[in-house]
Amino acid sequence: MLEQAETKLNWYALYTRPRFEKKVEVQLDEKEIETYLPLQTVIRQWSDRKKKIKEPLFRGYVFVHVSPRDRISSLRVDGVVRMVRFGGKPSVIPDDQIDSIRRLMEGGASVGPCDYLQYGDAVEVTQGTFAGIKGKLIEKRNKRRFVITIDAIRQSLSVEIDPDLLRKLG
Repeated sequence: MLEQAETKLNWYALYTRPRFEKKVEVQLDEKEIETYLPLQTVIRQWSDRKKKIKEPLFRGYVFVHVSPRDRISSLRVDGVVRMVRFGGKPSVIPDDQIDSIRRLMEGGASVGPCDYLQYGDAVEVTQGTFAGIKGKLIEKRNKRRFVITIDAIRQSLSVEIDPDLLRKLG
């Protein structure tokens, strides 16, 4: 039983040096450690040109999918500062939160990070591409926003959504 717990793969968040997320992801891939680094395309303006670039959705974080006993190898990468911890223990990110981020990113929605939220109604999307995704509903500048919260890193994603597609959870 104890051995099963030590070999079960969990998602964890690694905190990285500023602007090291992509470098950390490459090094972890070389070590054959499963990673997830959600990237968004943004347009950056320089004095002489505009350019589309891909930058991390959550600056300073890379997600890794490792067993508890293999966590240490993910920390031995240049650019990793530490593993996100709460109460002195590495914080496990539930699989459904990582899956929700992936579905939103792949679904073509206009996704962007927002402040970590601790208030609002818990809701679930009932129809469409994002059916089954759970989050919170907030209002932002007269628009309804659906928020997915990743408690382990105190970050959230915000997406505009029709409130008729949402169902309030108990």
